Amino acid sequence: MHFRLPLLARGTAAALAAVLATAALALAPSARADEGMWTYDNPPLAQLKADYGFEPSREWLDHLRLSSVRFMSGGSGSFVSKDGLVMTNHHVGSESIAKLSTAERDLLKHGFSAAGRDAELRCPDLELNVLVEMVDVTARIVAAAASAKDAAEANTLRKAAVAKLEKDESEASGKRCDVVTLYRGGEYWLYRYDRFTDIRLVFCPDKQAAFFGGDPDNFTFPRYDLDVSFFRVYVDGKPYQPKHWLAWNPAGCQEGDLVFVSGHPGSTSRLLTATQMEFQRAVAQPRSLKFMSELIAELHAFGKGSEENRRRAEDTLFGLENSYKARFGQLKGLNDPELMGRKRAEEAELRAKLKADPKALAEYDAAVAAIDGAYAKLAAFTERQYWSRLNGNSVGHALTLARAATELGKPNGERLAGFSDAALPGLKLRLFSTAPVYLDLDQLLLTATLRAAVRELGPDDPFVKAALQGKSADEVAKAALAGTTMADPAARKALFEGGAAALEASKDPLLALAKRVDPILRELQKRLEDEVSSVEAANGEAIARGRFRAFGKSKAPDATFTLRLSHGVVKGYEAGGTLVPWATTFWGLYERNAAFGGKYPFDVMPRWLERRDALDLSTPFNFVSTNDIIGGNSGSPVVGRDGRIVGIIFDGNIESLPAAYIYDERVARSVSVHSAGIVMALQKVYDAHDLVKELLGTPMAAGS
Repeated sequence: MHFRLPLLARGTAAALAAVLATAALALAPSARADEGMWTYDNPPLAQLKADYGFEPSREWLDHLRLSSVRFMSGGSGSFVSKDGLVMTNHHVGSESIAKLSTAERDLLKHGFSAAGRDAELRCPDLELNVLVEMVDVTARIVAAAASAKDAAEANTLRKAAVAKLEKDESEASGKRCDVVTLYRGGEYWLYRYDRFTDIRLVFCPDKQAAFFGGDPDNFTFPRYDLDVSFFRVYVDGKPYQPKHWLAWNPAGCQEGDLVFVSGHPGSTSRLLTATQMEFQRAVAQPRSLKFMSELIAELHAFGKGSEENRRRAEDTLFGLENSYKARFGQLKGLNDPELMGRKRAEEAELRAKLKADPKALAEYDAAVAAIDGAYAKLAAFTERQYWSRLNGNSVGHALTLARAATELGKPNGERLAGFSDAALPGLKLRLFSTAPVYLDLDQLLLTATLRAAVRELGPDDPFVKAALQGKSADEVAKAALAGTTMADPAARKALFEGGAAALEASKDPLLALAKRVDPILRELQKRLEDEVSSVEAANGEAIARGRFRAFGKSKAPDATFTLRLSHGVVKGYEAGGTLVPWATTFWGLYERNAAFGGKYPFDVMPRWLERRDALDLSTPFNFVSTNDIIGGNSGSPVVGRDGRIVGIIFDGNIESLPAAYIYDERVARSVSVHSAGIVMALQKVYDAHDLVKELLGTPMAAGS
């Protein structure tokens, strides 16, 4: 699996692949072995000392935290030089790489290496964040909703308090400020980030090297991928000089080494109640797989039309195929009696511990019952909620503009998510982006989505009637895209800055479509919040109190695309009746290439064949470890006890896919590119000598 959040929530691919995201709650006994994506305010120090005889210092932890980078396109990275060089995966950077590509210069296909600082390519809409401060604001957020008469009002008050806090803190600090929900409502934290938007591409290999083996090898091991890319952060036109960056270990790790991953896992659902788990198993995951399979087929057909079609569809198709395989593995886990038996045992253990406090047990049981009731209501409109949608980059811009006219006239605390004052800089970065918009690709996506809505909801559904107005999905999509100006960033900016009057006067057909369906989408969103999300939030606090009472904070909270630390051991595993080694070498790459006769997706670019004799083929290439990761961890640095980089996360094996719901250390493995393999490929295959010199020239990291 390629662990980038785009698989779950990024751009067009995100909108296409997203399952109805509902909050989850519930149980959990103490963590198992290397399980846990830990917040930096609560690292598992006692566990590390007991299991590994290692207790990282605050200096060590702060250095790693401040060297870690969040890609708001959906992934992770790290500073790796004093001149603002950032390392991430090729597939995390691929969205930006695709936007920098043209028909004449396909950077995904051929790769890129800047000849010097002046030749580094500025990304049109990429934002990077670094977490600089964390403040517990639980009491403030909980108090804001304490006077509410019901869950819906509590949700409104809570949202207003969050919006005000984010705005006040952003204005006071000049930083990005997000209120983060942890433990499904058990805690609220204010995270302050340094925000960077001048990001330039320095190096990426050809995609065939980064994704050798293609979809067949995805979610597998052994692997042979150079899934790495490098960007540089600029401030005021000059390379940024971070105070913290990670030194490089050219020898990398060995079998049995303790290693750490610092990254931004996107979303896990390990604290689900039984009802929520069943909803995912029976409804959400199968429905999502059905829709994605249809879109994948459409995109493959589109790509066969021409080489340019293939290039335009490539990144969206990659995200969908990756998501499909990930969700298929997650559904398999949901249907695994052994794994689900463990979940039931965890819930039973929690209730057993609460029996000593009847009041606490009653509160817990009442909260679970409330969640059950909310999901009974959700059953009545979940299909409308899922299938009422519009997809495509230009379509997303149109819907943003249609909503902006209304939302920006409201008080800050009453706006839809994404339109608060604190969120506006990011909204404008995306809306005004100069990245190319391909209307032919958007027409395909919009047509497929509207067809699905007609099929699943019927012609008399309010969304279908508003969107189609008696016409076919093909006719509506073609007409809306034929005359739209949404591909022009200047036109989008003029409409946004012109406010309600400009938007009202616009004759843009795609904007008109967005305006027609927006009231229905709002109605569905409000119903979801009033009847389900608000109930989950209110009762999440009660369930978290019971969980804290029984187990304290001995288990990490679910992932929320916020910075987390995980620990593990470099270690092979047993699968299919045989042993899987801890690492692969460059020998394996050429053997696999030869075994398939050099045919796609096991082919390599000519330079890899020409430079074979220059390589030490025994050098480690990819390796596996027991670190607990999930989508969004892509690009996370892997460091040893001394804090130096030994690799970079890019994947997980097929056995790790159920980790969205439950972690199984026996066979679940994260997959990384080895630091020694990266350096050798950069030097011997790509002649990126200046880049290697910059990597190896960094000083040692802070000690433990």
